[in-house]
Amino acid sequence: MRVDKFLKISRIIKRRTVAKQIADQGRILINQRPAKSATNVAIGDQLTINFGNKTLVIEVTALVPNAKKADAEGLYQIISENAKN
Repeated sequence: MRVDKFLKISRIIKRRTVAKQIADQGRILINQRPAKSATNVAIGDQLTINFGNKTLVIEVTALVPNAKKADAEGLYQIISENAKN
C-alpha cells in the first residue's frame, strides 16, 4: 500500500492530497530512508513523520484497503511523539 494512502486510511493525516504533499517534501521517512508518496509500506515498517511542530514515529501493524474510524488506530502503534519547542 502507498504511504499516502496508508496515512489517510489510518487517519494520521485527514486528506490523501495533504499526505502526498508532506511525503513529496521529504518529511516522511520509512525505516530511516526518505519516502515519496508512492513508496510502499509493509507491516513492521517504521514511519517517521515530521509535522511543523512535532515528530511522530509509528510502526505499521496492519494494512487494510478501508478502515472505519474505530478501527483506524489498530493499523499502527505509536513508538514516540516529540513536540518541538
